[in-house]
Amino acid sequence: MVKVLVPLAEGFEEMEAITVIDVLRRAGVDVVTAGIPGSIVVGSRNVQITGDKKISDIDPEDFDAIVLPGGYPGYVNLGKSHKVVNIITTFNEKNKIIGAICAAPTILAKVGILEDKKATVYPGMEKELPYPRGDKVVVDGNIITSQGPGTAIPFALRLIELLVDKSKAKAIKSELVF
Repeated sequence: MVKVLVPLAEGFEEMEAITVIDVLRRAGVDVVTAGIPGSIVVGSRNVQITGDKKISDIDPEDFDAIVLPGGYPGYVNLGKSHKVVNIITTFNEKNKIIGAICAAPTILAKVGILEDKKATVYPGMEKELPYPRGDKVVVDGNIITSQGPGTAIPFALRLIELLVDKSKAKAIKSELVF
């Protein structure tokens, strides 16, 4: 079974995180949420989530992919986590799937893994990326990025295509009446 890590830092965007978690789990993906710094995390709209684990208890070797939700100041807090940055770098070296939505693609740019990649980001933040695109979802190799809360479902469906297969993504899309 495919296993995906979704780290949740204080101020994460609830729609992006919960939509991705929900849609991936519908596809049979084992999604593990990890709170930063503790297991209880409060989103940007004051929704409190209890993560499955704390980021300090995560073994990156257990995962096939990582998905970074945006939100302010969530994406800033994700980028400050040495553990998250190390996971991103290691996953990129191993060509594992790295997803980022909203402002979170700026973290990928800051760690240098978008130097030769096309990506998208929350509108207005394009200057933060080396090769920004205006598409709602962009896949370039092992990197998948998306623009924001309203693109969370297409982002999650594209993740299913990459992690499981297109037929499962199509079935989930139908189930969601999307």
